[in-house]
This record gives sequence, C-alpha cells and structure tokens, in this order.
Amino acid sequence: MSRLHRYTYAEYVAFEVASSEKHEFLDGEIYAMAGGSEEHSALSAAMVRLLGNVIVDQPCRVHTSDLRIYVESVGLATYPDASVICGPLVQHEASPKATALNPVLLVEVTSDSSEEYDAGMKREHYQTIPTLREYVIVSHRERRITINARASDGRWTVRQAVRGGEVAIPSLDAQLSVDEIYRNSTIS
Repeated sequence: MSRLHRYTYAEYVAFEVASSEKHEFLDGEIYAMAGGSEEHSALSAAMVRLLGNVIVDQPCRVHTSDLRIYVESVGLATYPDASVICGPLVQHEASPKATALNPVLLVEVTSDSSEEYDAGMKREHYQTIPTLREYVIVSHRERRITINARASDGRWTVRQAVRGGEVAIPSLDAQLSVDEIYRNSTIS
C-alpha cells in the first residue's frame, strides 16, 4: 500500500505561486479548484457589486476570489467567491502574496460539486475564524441566500431568504435583496 504525499504549507504556497490555476490546501492535501460556470461568475460579481455598494462609507474593502483566505485553526487556504475585510488586512506571514486572516464576511456561490462542502465542512472551518461575522451561501439551484451569522454571544444562527425576500448583514449594517442578487439570472 503506497502512502500519499502530505504537503507542507510552504510547499503548497510554492506550488500555488508557480501555477496558473487556483488550489485549496487542507490537511496536507492540495485540491484543484474547478472552474465556475458563467452563472456562477455572474452571481459572484453581483455579490461583489452589492457588497461594494453597502460599504461605501465604512472602513472596509470587498475582495473577489483573487484574495486567498487562510483559516489558521484548521490549516485551510481557500479562495471564497467574495470577502470583506474591515480595517487593515492582517496578512498570513508564510504567504508571499496577499493571504488574509481577518475577513468579516465570506461568500460562496454553490455549484453541483461544491454545494455539500460549502454548507457543511467549509462552513464549519470558516466559523472558526475569530473575526468572521457572516458567511453567506448563494444557491446555484434556486433564488435562495443563506446567512450564517455570529451572534454577540458567539453562537451561530442561520437565516434564509428566497425570491422577494431580504437578508440582513449586521456587521455591515446592511440588507441585501435576493431579487437584486439574482437580477438577470437564469435561475428561477
């Protein structure tokens, strides 16, 4: 029986710098990130635009999937579809390119291959980030937004909104319209 090679984080970073594609890193394994569909790309862009509109007067910045997030508690390096950093970006020291440790909000648009992971294990990993206040899941199947929000007592709550509804983003003092997120979408 052969033993799989387990990569160090430094090996992953060197591999990622030399690669033209993005990869996740977790528990010594490197995983290629599948390319998203046109619909996935449009929903991600809609979230970046809407989040950018609500933080105009706040000391925050919205980032695309080009910003890597590192979850220190589990050793996960990943590229969420959108993220919000408030205040200065806290950089992971072992990464030569921008790798943030302090997101306030993370967004994942699901796909057939990622839906279970995004709503399960990835959600659990993200919720260990001390600065994270909301994790937003945008469905690729129906017009549905799920908000996982950290309450002031540290517990996580889950709220969903569908067509015609709105979701609150307390950390940004904002409301997002489901219909606005899915404007011009082919998803019914």
